[in-house]
Amino acid sequence: MSGALTVVRAGALTTVQDLGRPGHAHLGVGLSGALDRPAHRLANRLVGNPAPCATLETTVNGCAVRVDRAVTAAVTGTPCAVRVDGRPVAWGAAVRVPAGAVLDVGAAVCGVRAYVAFGGGVAVPPVLGSRSRDLLSGLGPDPLTDGATLPLGAPCGPSEGADAVPWPGPPTGGLVLPVVLGPREDWFTAEALRVLAGGGHRVSPASNRIGLRTEGPALARARDGELPSEGMVLGAVQVPPDGRPVVFLADHPTTGGYPVIGVVPEPSLASAAQAAPGTPVRFVPVRK
Repeated sequence: MSGALTVVRAGALTTVQDLGRPGHAHLGVGLSGALDRPAHRLANRLVGNPAPCATLETTVNGCAVRVDRAVTAAVTGTPCAVRVDGRPVAWGAAVRVPAGAVLDVGAAVCGVRAYVAFGGGVAVPPVLGSRSRDLLSGLGPDPLTDGATLPLGAPCGPSEGADAVPWPGPPTGGLVLPVVLGPREDWFTAEALRVLAGGGHRVSPASNRIGLRTEGPALARARDGELPSEGMVLGAVQVPPDGRPVVFLADHPTTGGYPVIGVVPEPSLASAAQAAPGTPVRFVPVRK
């Protein structure tokens, strides 16, 4: 049995996300998909969905939706208050939402993004094999707005449950990101590499799904000029002319002309996706 949800409160930025659309970089289309993939996968597991089913990704202040059929839902990612028709229910667990009830996902307690899964998934039409919204290209369904209606798929199966719900958010001391150096580390001075590892950066409020921008000391170049545009990968640490590193996230461009000093391995990007503005950032350079 399919159904639909109606947006009661859209929140600051709530988008539909799945595991993205790989294999289209040659067309200028990036991966996109959930920024915190472990949280997305866990939310689907809790409601009995396969990992590729689409969820809602909220930003900072959550969202609220009304369902037109009874559905199993789960909220993971940033810890937050979860209510069904005003009644508190569990975060990080499968909950039953009756037909006509409002599921309200509250503001982030720490971190940035929550993931809301529904049994059957959010069944908007796929574009190039994915239901994800790509903010850079504009592909996929629009970000949620108050009053919008989204279809739900038929339930897939029973909840698989979880013995524990991990919270791999930024540690108390800040966000620590390993950076595999290259391919353009030779565009920077030796002092720049010391500055990169010095721990003086923090997450900028200008960060978004395209990239985690930083504030702090600039990285000095060893050479002038710009590169011809070249391919960019998920986790690339690009350094624009102001010298402040930018870590490319899921909606990043597929090409760029600023030098890439290194690449953050994908397993570390979930924590980057949950790092709030002002969070201290420490890059740990790694040589292959």
